[in-house]
Amino acid sequence: MDGPRRRDGRTQDDYTVPRNRPRPDALFRIPLDAMRASAIVLDDDGAIVAANDAALGLLGRSLVELVGEDFHDLLHRDDHGHTMPRTRCPLRKALLEGCTEHGDSGWFVLGDGSLAPLSWFVTPFALDAGAPGGLVLLYEQPKVELAKNDGEDTAPLTELERLALLAETTTRLTSTLDVDEALHRMVALTVPRLADWAVFDLLTERDEVTRTLVMEHKDGVLIAREDLQGPMPPVPEESPMPLSRALRGAASSLAGPSTYQGEPDSGIAVEQRRLFTATGMHSAIIAPIRGLRDVLGALTLGRSQRPAPFTAGDLPLLEDLTRRTGLALDNARLYQRQRKVAETMQRHLLPQLPSVPGLEMMTRYLPAPHASSVGGDWYDAFTLSPGSHALAIGDVVGHDLDAAAGMAQVRNMLRAFAWSQPSADPSAVVKQLDEAVMHIVEVPMVTMILGRISRGEDGLWLLRWTNAGHPPPLLVTHDGQARYLDDAHGILLGTGADRPRPDMVTVLPPQATLLLYTDGLVESPHRSIDRGLDRLRRHAASLARRPLPRFCDALLDGVRPDDNDDDVAMLAVRTPPRSRE
Repeated sequence: MDGPRRRDGRTQDDYTVPRNRPRPDALFRIPLDAMRASAIVLDDDGAIVAANDAALGLLGRSLVELVGEDFHDLLHRDDHGHTMPRTRCPLRKALLEGCTEHGDSGWFVLGDGSLAPLSWFVTPFALDAGAPGGLVLLYEQPKVELAKNDGEDTAPLTELERLALLAETTTRLTSTLDVDEALHRMVALTVPRLADWAVFDLLTERDEVTRTLVMEHKDGVLIAREDLQGPMPPVPEESPMPLSRALRGAASSLAGPSTYQGEPDSGIAVEQRRLFTATGMHSAIIAPIRGLRDVLGALTLGRSQRPAPFTAGDLPLLEDLTRRTGLALDNARLYQRQRKVAETMQRHLLPQLPSVPGLEMMTRYLPAPHASSVGGDWYDAFTLSPGSHALAIGDVVGHDLDAAAGMAQVRNMLRAFAWSQPSADPSAVVKQLDEAVMHIVEVPMVTMILGRISRGEDGLWLLRWTNAGHPPPLLVTHDGQARYLDDAHGILLGTGADRPRPDMVTVLPPQATLLLYTDGLVESPHRSIDRGLDRLRRHAASLARRPLPRFCDALLDGVRPDDNDDDVAMLAVRTPPRSRE
């Protein structure tokens, strides 16, 4: 006889492993049913080991449907309902790295095929005999009522809603390294949920104050009030006014129009009076935004449309929010400082192009979007002798400061070897460089192309080149034909293998474009490099007659994959029209 029916229409037998199916030992050891939260246990590969009744009811599935299946493939989806790439799944990444992570929103497939928005929490979990695994908790996203602007008061947040807001704040703010984006995300979290206005006053590294962002919630949308933004007077050292105290790092406090109605004690007090007048705020709460070492600014939340004023009971929540904001801004500012240093370093590492009569040269460099602004991709062009010039493109494995330092060493050694023997074949120079890389430079591996371009007796330009494991050069003629120079292909540098390195020679037709590039232009995690090469060839052919700067820019815009996570270097050379002499 079937067991008692549950609220979802299933019997208890629907939630147990069939007798003819092995049941993992871990299932007996894990007291999941004692947990009220929806709990699922995974092994270290992401396969489902166990699930409690709460999880089965939430997902509308039986245990037999879950155990042994890959959690990510079976349940997790992106915002469009598609299975997301495993490399981009934060939940799976946390499981593999053995760390604890929280996701405020995600889409999961229910038993009837529908999608449900659920929050998730994953943490390491020891399985039977100490085997590594993970525990995933799924729960419905708390519904926090937005403030009504119809004159009715709004109930304060419950403890669950408060915790949900703090968790959401942490998740959203830690996922960006852009200061402006972090501020706008904070506004979206607090307005109109807590207030009708949000005002950010930030301190610069010179302790100057800027009213960076003022946002108003009006008619259901957030509106930036640029007329209220801009530079602010200096922070007074001993003013008792709320904003001045917050900018000095004092505790949060309440404020209202009456706070600033007396004789102003500073320029900031004058600006605050103007703020309350322009916004109509009748109640405000002001808290400092503290970083790890310094005060970064202050956040003001104000109410103008809802009648209920802020109270002292609201201060702890705002202080929790600004504490998270301070950490996010600290990280974003540190990243931006590092990026600025890296960009300066990159400008000095990448060379200036020589002026070669009869040839037009153009370069482009784009850093990896999710790493430092420097990397291992590089280009070079320099004179070997009158009428003979070297062209090079290369890629040191990695896209960080270590790769950039290795790149600089490799490029400088290449220049020295090539310039000391200007008549040597490119393959001989690269062979010598390979030996030096093995013994002098601490880089893992290097791919590169070295070419020598010179003008022949007939007035046409000749290219002699060798390829060390790099994507092949692309030659585009003026009439729109494009082909890869696939010859002269040898092994990359740094392997220790002693193999011959071939050289090849080709004639560059008049008004032809020779393109050297790194793999970030054509490679993608989700498609083969052959597709990327074919895409580059077709685009380059269509751009054959564009001016060289526009040719390069259009290739970057039209060819570089959107999911590219590598830096890109390009060196383009265009030959002159045929002489009429």
